[in-house]
Order: sequence, then structure tokens, then C-alpha cells
Amino acid sequence: MFSSFHGKTVVVTGGSKGIGKGIAQVFGKYGANVAIVARNLANAEAAAAEIESSGGRAKAFSADVSDRKEVESMVKEVVKEYDGIDILCANAGIFPNASIEVMTDEDWNQVMDTNIKSTFLTVQACLPHLKKAEYGRIILTSSITGPVVGYAGWTHYAASKAAQLGYMRSAALEMAKDNITINAVLPGNILTEGLEGMGEDYLRDMTTAIPLKKLGQVEDIGYAALFFASKEASFITGQLLIVDGGQTVPEDLSASEV
Repeated sequence: MFSSFHGKTVVVTGGSKGIGKGIAQVFGKYGANVAIVARNLANAEAAAAEIESSGGRAKAFSADVSDRKEVESMVKEVVKEYDGIDILCANAGIFPNASIEVMTDEDWNQVMDTNIKSTFLTVQACLPHLKKAEYGRIILTSSITGPVVGYAGWTHYAASKAAQLGYMRSAALEMAKDNITINAVLPGNILTEGLEGMGEDYLRDMTTAIPLKKLGQVEDIGYAALFFASKEASFITGQLLIVDGGQTVPEDLSASEV
């Protein structure tokens, strides 16, 4: 049983939908003060209202997490509301499809800004408050795509997710002296609005490729983040946890058949 999260404040970027919403709901279920951050304030407010209707504590905040001024303003608002920050879940991310031949500078920069620059900016803005906490926790939402496998059309996305892990390992060394840990969760195919948008053929093919023969749920990533954020995980930093139903284990599809 984890120690209580009551009184702990967690910032979840990209927390209004998909994996971020699942992370926020799990922390809300376990008693944390949840700051849901999204570009669209109305969506963040709706996600916060769901947590509160279930007995949790949550508040919505609007910010483009690739913009330094907006990130710094958001962090100030969170601290004003909850008197500190204990946990950062840097989850915001996008995965548009573009082949190398047609990818533009704008395509590349948009993904890098949203997926990796935002990690740098939110960590930097939250760091002074994490230092003041009883213990600070940072959890990054990376991906199996990039660090472990590849997917055609997602070279920019794969590069950004691999970059998060390089950032994490060096950041872990800098932050250790302040009792702050930083780790990453690498989701596989998790059933979200974005994944559903890939179409029925994609969902069917991915389900077939997963040894557990099912897609993951957003709560699966939420519980992995909860573990990394716990007091019990105090001796774990600079590490990654793959949550993919075994998708990256077999050499090919036939290897998982018995």
C-alpha cells in the first residue's frame, strides 16, 4: 500500500484528455491536489470537474507548455492555489503523421516544441518548488516509439520521445542532491481519442501485435506514474518503465504463439 498522497500537489500537463486525463484521475483518486494543465481551459475544467465529482480535488489551468511565459505564469497560479508543487507529470505531447519526404520545418518544430521543449520548460519552472517539497517527483510520459521501436511517419515524434530519456538521465544526476527523482513511463498502444483516430484497422492490427491481446487503458499509465511519484519509489531515478502489454517483447508475431 502506498503512503498517502493527501496534501501533495501534482501538476499534469496535457491533462484534459487521453493519457494525461487518466494520470490526473488516478492521482485524484488517491487524494492528491491535481492541477490539470491544457491549452483549452474549458477542456481542463471539464476534466477537473470529473475528479471533483468523484470526491477528489482538482483545478484547471490554461497554458501552452511550449511557451516559457505561459508555463511560468501557470506554475505561479498553481503555487498560489495549493501553496507548493510536489509532483510534476510532464505528459503533454502530440503525434501528427508526416513522412520524411514531405515533412516541413513547421511540422518538426511543432512536435519538438510540444514534446521535448515543454518538458524542459515545465521542469525548470517547477524545480524551485520541488526543492522545497518533502520530496520532489518528476514523471515524464515518453513512448515505446523512438526509445524502443520505430513507426513510419513519426520520425519527429520518435526523436522527441527518445530525447526525453536523454534529458531525464542527466537531469537525474543534477536533481539527486535535492532529493528529487525523475523517471519516465513509456506507453505502448493505449486506448485514447488520438489512438481511436488512427482508425479501426490500426486498432485491430495493434491489438493483434500485443501478447496480452488488448489495448492499454489510460489508468494503466496513471498507476505507473503513481508508483514513480510515491514515497516508496524514493530509490528509483533516471529509469524507465515500459507499459505496453508485452508488445515490444517478441521478435515477431509468431514468437508469442504457443
